[in-house]
Amino acid sequence: MACIVLGITGSIAAYKAADIASALVKKGHEVHCVCTEKALDFVTPMTLKTISRNEVVTDAEPGDGWVPTHIRLAQKADLLLIAPASAHTIAKLAHGFAPDLLSSLYLATRATVLICPAMNGQMWSHPATMSNVEVLKTRSNHYIFGPAKEGVLACGDEGAGKLMPVTEIVEETLKYV
Repeated sequence: MACIVLGITGSIAAYKAADIASALVKKGHEVHCVCTEKALDFVTPMTLKTISRNEVVTDAEPGDGWVPTHIRLAQKADLLLIAPASAHTIAKLAHGFAPDLLSSLYLATRATVLICPAMNGQMWSHPATMSNVEVLKTRSNHYIFGPAKEGVLACGDEGAGKLMPVTEIVEETLKYV
């Protein structure tokens, strides 16, 4: 089965990453969770480690062995799934900034990349975010899935920005592995 690196960023929807990881593991895939510092405000490494059956990698992770963690996982990945993808992370990916382990891994991998945005609707519809998404869509093996076109967001707003349902993310992911 495939090796899926699940990137988790600083969005309230980060808690849903546990369900995504669980579903992919149940389908027989090897899942490695990589969390940004802000993702850890919403989900714990212990939860993700238990569900994925692998150590969770964070920016504080020193790595093991002589190959840097972001390079080792980038080379091993069949798919890099970023769910949820915050506006900040989308901007870093679009412009090639690598200040953290997840964005460094992104630059190092040649695997297919599936990005599942989740953010406030005003942030999603901002011209800067839309421009960054368009940049990512032009890259080969890059796919944007979501966000949901409508729904009640964590901030109470209604509209686009909500993470796609977990079952749909899993179905979409399975198309690329």
